[in-house]
Amino acid sequence: MTRFKLQHSVGFLVNQTALHLKRELQQEFRRHGYHVTVEQWALLNQLWDQEGRYQVQLAELILKDKPNVGRMLEILEKDGLVYRRRDDQDRRAYRAYLTEQGRSLEDKLIPLAVGVLDRALKGLEPGDVRELIRLLAIIDRNLDQGVSKPGSTDVASEGIP
Repeated sequence: MTRFKLQHSVGFLVNQTALHLKRELQQEFRRHGYHVTVEQWALLNQLWDQEGRYQVQLAELILKDKPNVGRMLEILEKDGLVYRRRDDQDRRAYRAYLTEQGRSLEDKLIPLAVGVLDRALKGLEPGDVRELIRLLAIIDRNLDQGVSKPGSTDVASEGIP
């Protein structure tokens, strides 16, 4: 029987790297006096891209459940970074918008995030980074489409942890 080494598993390494990136980004925000969590940063990032998104859209985009996104929006509202407005067509739904203060964070937080990524990718060539992104996108797509569900016989499930 082949022994499974967790530390050599792609899943473990991807998760470990994600946790390190999240920790570094959180610490970078704090060092510069910004008390925004990484999850709130992800939500703000989606609103910088397009304001007026529904809570359910934001949840899908940042891979969080709707109640969690609702709580994050409440906190961001309390902090004066976003506001919510009832949708004109569906009175049960709310859309999220940035305040001026929320908009102004874009120019402050993005350079900090880019700096963390630059440190993380130090020593990698641009082609390596493109390939890494391509490979991670394939893995994500495989899992999102359910390719590697139990019983699947695709390459991703044939002994490659």
